[in-house]
This record gives sequence, C-alpha cells and structure tokens, in this order.
Amino acid sequence: MDEKIIRRAEFEAEIGRAALARKGSPFLTHEEAANYLCLSARKLLSLRSSGTGPLVRRHSRFVRYHIDDLDAWSKGLAQGSERHD
Repeated sequence: MDEKIIRRAEFEAEIGRAALARKGSPFLTHEEAANYLCLSARKLLSLRSSGTGPLVRRHSRFVRYHIDDLDAWSKGLAQGSERHD
C-alpha cells in the first residue's frame, strides 16, 4: 500500500510539472507530454514512430510538443470515437 501512495505522489508531481510548464512555456518535453496525455513515455514514442501521435516540433536537436497540438490530437481521438447512427 505504501508503494501505491509513493507512485501516486510521483504521478501528481509529474502532472504538477506539466502544469507549470504550460504556464511558463507551451512546449513540453516528451515525458511532460506523455504525463499530460496520461500515457507512458514509451506509448507516446510508439505513437510518434507510427505517425499516429500528436504533432511534434523540433527545436534544434530537441523534440517538443506544443500544448495546443496535444489538445487537438486528443480531441480528434474523442471525435473519431463518437457513434453516428
């Protein structure tokens, strides 16, 4: 049970860092973007490799995700899953 509490605290700290990044800069690192989307960093990398993930931007050698691109990608998934009878 203590391990669950520790993992939850770590998760909340990551979310807090993503929130701070959003206030300071709209560009997130790979790990911050994964946390923002509630995905593992490995899953986000897999989506990026397959071309089905959110738009990435290269700043020199660094890959960054813009918050608006993450939101648009997530909204697109939600819209694509709606049923039309």
